Amino acid sequence: MKLEKIKKWFIQYAGQLAFLCVLLIVMSIASDKFRTSANLINVTRQVSINMIVACAMTMVLIIGGIDLSVSAVIAVSGMVSAYLSFSGVPFAVCLLAGLAAGAAAGLINGLIIANTKLSPFIVTYATQSIMRGMVYVITGAGTIRLTSDAYLNFGGGSLGAVPLPVIYMVLIIVITSLLLSRTKLGRHLYAIGGNPKAAKYAGINNRKDTVLIYVISGLCAALAGMVLTSRNSSMQPAVGTGAEMDAIAAVVLGGTSMAGGRGAIGGTILGTFIIGFINNGLNMLRMDSFYQYIAKGIVILIAVYLDDVKNARLEKGKGN
Repeated sequence: MKLEKIKKWFIQYAGQLAFLCVLLIVMSIASDKFRTSANLINVTRQVSINMIVACAMTMVLIIGGIDLSVSAVIAVSGMVSAYLSFSGVPFAVCLLAGLAAGAAAGLINGLIIANTKLSPFIVTYATQSIMRGMVYVITGAGTIRLTSDAYLNFGGGSLGAVPLPVIYMVLIIVITSLLLSRTKLGRHLYAIGGNPKAAKYAGINNRKDTVLIYVISGLCAALAGMVLTSRNSSMQPAVGTGAEMDAIAAVVLGGTSMAGGRGAIGGTILGTFIIGFINNGLNMLRMDSFYQYIAKGIVILIAVYLDDVKNARLEKGKGN
């Protein structure tokens, strides 16, 4: 049975696996440093932040939503926790406060989306703008330096040879996977994304589950924000800019449908590593950072196009 599942997984993600293999080969040829163990560990550490956000984004897209506010939530959580830490508050309290800020942002998004007919795109774009503006106003566009060893160790430390952010990433992957595959909530998400009206008639509380998923998205973005702030040893107002694009690119590239109702964490893992290796490869080739935006934009466009083609084929298959 397990062999059948593994075989099915390889068949399902054959395209992503092939693309990843080609990417690794090309980058290994282009740079000798790319395939070193130090660089691979570095890539995994860098990928961890996007993976944490992408796991939650997977669930958001499955219900047919989108969350463009995650980049601003990263900044808000970093600002809240960094300010408290700078004031001498114990790190445990700073951590809880940062997570609470992320959960509050997600709750606002969820309540607006669940109780109005406004598009999730518009709602989260608006809240992103509001929160990012608040960060610049409150910080005065200045940097908050971290002095707490506990905070610095949170994202910059390691357990043996394994960086702590990688451990957080693995935990989030496991939790998300279990939520989607082993819980009633997971089944509800696929039902809501596949057909919201049918899900409602089946007794599923669409509004409640939608709000919950956006709260989870806020929590994951907040965790990513504090890890990133710790790694940078400071909180900067522009932190997290573009994080939503990396997460969406990874999730869609991993096969999750933007139309909702279809997706899995396994594809998101592959998509996130593809985006991570693209970023790392371009950095090692010393290409201008602007080219990374071009590369990711092309990847997103191709991924969305392929997703549209796949959806069209599925609809055609249902019609037959």
